[in-house]
Amino acid sequence: MAAHALPVPVVLAGARGHGRWHLRNLGRLATQGLVRLVGVCELDPLGPEELAEAAPQEGPAPVPEQSADLAWLLDRTGAEIAVICTPIHTHEELGLIAAARGVHLLLEKPPTPSYAAFLRLAEGVAAAGTACQIGFQSLGSAAVTEIRRLIAEGAIGRVRGLGAAGAWVREEAYWRRAPWGGHRTLDGRDVVDGVLTNPLAHAVATALRIEGTDRAEDVAGIELELYRVNDIAADDTSCARITTVGGGRIVTTVTLAAESPGEPYVVVHGESGRITLWYKADRVLLERRGHAPETTDHPRTDLLANLVAHLRGHAPLLVPVERTGAFTRLVEAVRTAPEPVALPPDAWRVEPGVQGPRRVIPGIDELTARGARELALYSELGAPWADYPRKATR
Repeated sequence: MAAHALPVPVVLAGARGHGRWHLRNLGRLATQGLVRLVGVCELDPLGPEELAEAAPQEGPAPVPEQSADLAWLLDRTGAEIAVICTPIHTHEELGLIAAARGVHLLLEKPPTPSYAAFLRLAEGVAAAGTACQIGFQSLGSAAVTEIRRLIAEGAIGRVRGLGAAGAWVREEAYWRRAPWGGHRTLDGRDVVDGVLTNPLAHAVATALRIEGTDRAEDVAGIELELYRVNDIAADDTSCARITTVGGGRIVTTVTLAAESPGEPYVVVHGESGRITLWYKADRVLLERRGHAPETTDHPRTDLLANLVAHLRGHAPLLVPVERTGAFTRLVEAVRTAPEPVALPPDAWRVEPGVQGPRRVIPGIDELTARGARELALYSELGAPWADYPRKATR
């Protein structure tokens, strides 16, 4: 990859909602001299106060070009990187617009809402010869590399399987955060905004990377249970069992109807111990026979900074699009599965939240933890509401 002069010009598509995080990150990296924000693609232009979030720690706020037309912005600004943080169902279209102009991508997760769209995106990027980094920030953690080293060295013996768990709290207003929130489809287009595929997608993606089975061809089968307690079309409480071609098992149990918020994690079960990663904190706990528990904290590489380093020939890309193929196979399984089962009113309760009411499933926190611990689906754990005769296998 040819070297590029710094700072690298960047256009951000989608600067509100989660896009505000990218604005602030662009300001941080601008302070380091790595990037400069040259364009913002939004339906409504950002005001001065919003743009100030992208200002370096020292110096004035940037004055980027603004337009709702990404193609025009990229042509106008000469951007070398486009950060795409737009609704899920627009990722393929906008990613291909950038690739066709030779612009490299940092594309928010999930990469696309279907496997067919994923293939079109990957083929378009490959044909253009551009780099495409997918925004699974947890995969920039040195903790993942450390866990893979421990496994390879036999620290916990033969791996029996991986569990991933996430118990989060989301108020009913969360599903009204955007017109596409909580939808499986919108205006005839796939969206697939469920708990497995969007808010707690990192749980699955991180487990797949740890096991080294993150490419599409690594997946042998997927079992799903999709439930919901909120008034939405997508799932808010779900579990999945991914079987890999090498016989590995990854079980993920996640919910947005938790009794109390918890830190999501991945646990590797070995014959003589286990390794737990709290991936938002980059913290690893090693537990093994004959040794005291060991807790270590690890640094994380920012994915946009890594993309810049890659373009300069200084580093491999941490999350290239092809390394998210197995995760997108899960997205496809969710997309094509039967509608999520709506749990009856006696299976959940309403509690007050900060901005409004939220729906809670009693006992779900412990069930979610047990799923990761026992590598079992909710129906296999005896959950009274998990009579699920329609497991989807893809």
